[in-house]
Amino acid sequence: MFNKKTIEDIDVSGKKVLVRCDFNVPLNESNVITDETRIDAALPTIKYLLSHAAAVILCSHLGRPKGAFNMKYSLAPVAKSLSEKLGLEVKLAKDVIGEDAKKLASEVKPGEAILLENVRFHAEEELNDPAFAKALASLAEIYVSDAFGTVHRAHASTAGVADYLPAVAGFLIGKELNFLGNAVSNPERPFVAILGGAKVKDKIGVITNLLEKVDTLLIGGGMAYTFMKATGGEIGNSLLDAERLGLALELLDKAKAKGVKLLLPVDNVCGKEFDNDTERMICLSGEIPEGWQGLDIGPKTIELFANEVKSAKTVVWNGPMGVFEMPNFAKGTLAIANAMAESDATTIIGGGDSAAAVTQMGLADKMSHISTGGGASLEFLEGQVLPGVAALNDK
Repeated sequence: MFNKKTIEDIDVSGKKVLVRCDFNVPLNESNVITDETRIDAALPTIKYLLSHAAAVILCSHLGRPKGAFNMKYSLAPVAKSLSEKLGLEVKLAKDVIGEDAKKLASEVKPGEAILLENVRFHAEEELNDPAFAKALASLAEIYVSDAFGTVHRAHASTAGVADYLPAVAGFLIGKELNFLGNAVSNPERPFVAILGGAKVKDKIGVITNLLEKVDTLLIGGGMAYTFMKATGGEIGNSLLDAERLGLALELLDKAKAKGVKLLLPVDNVCGKEFDNDTERMICLSGEIPEGWQGLDIGPKTIELFANEVKSAKTVVWNGPMGVFEMPNFAKGTLAIANAMAESDATTIIGGGDSAAAVTQMGLADKMSHISTGGGASLEFLEGQVLPGVAALNDK
């Protein structure tokens, strides 16, 4: 699944190239982009194609317009941003597969770029409708997939078009496949995975798959308390998924049977209320009193987890260690991020909240790879087949 052709494996010169990007950027009330990270991430692929004399046709979704033309979700702010960043006018089509899109696509010359309007203005996009995918494909001669955040969805612009055109990965997806793919299928050992976040149910698939691959699994965040309770510990008012206590025990047994070192927190920073300014104390795991809740990993756990990171050669992290939005309960997440930043290992951040935490702390450039897809990264780590990756041509 990981050995896919990229834009460097084919000749794009003089060809019309349809590129699926992830321009799903946040906008404020005045329709101004508040975070351009996703646009910046797409630039290397776009610049490569332009400099290799491709005529570039960009497409993306933005928000959830529910299959109707709703100009609140227009890609106009993205076209403006791209024009400034690329130093050339990126014309925005008034539609996706309509007359204006066809006209601009037929006129675009090598070294130029246009942007189609929001693909989700058509309900057929999310239904992966073959006729819509074919119409989209008819605008170009080559398809490039570079929106990792949406490859876990079988939509027309992420998977369907690949039935009608040669299909290759852009640099963003190439990097994701390289890092996440190698980490999952061929890691340098010791391989340590750190999983956090609130909900056990969101991470069951990941834990199950990673128990087949890792040497050590560290579990923190809100979901750790379900595991503590399952082993007979007292967790006070901490987060609990009562329906999955049996499953937590099964996973602990599976780790033991596989010879995987599965570590839970040994101490916790507890609060009376779910509030940054609440009364706090350190509680040993399994001994959290009634009326208190665990909101972060404690100092001994930080040391324990950081030592595991230090001795690792590959580290994958998905999910915060505590309620990192509250400064008083962010120390655990900060400490893990710092340990990874100082490590010589291949360090991979699996999207979502962990990526936000690392970026917020200014440590992004110290990591080997920060995944751009939340759900896609998780499904990848679960070992699932991602439709938008499976659709690409093999090397």
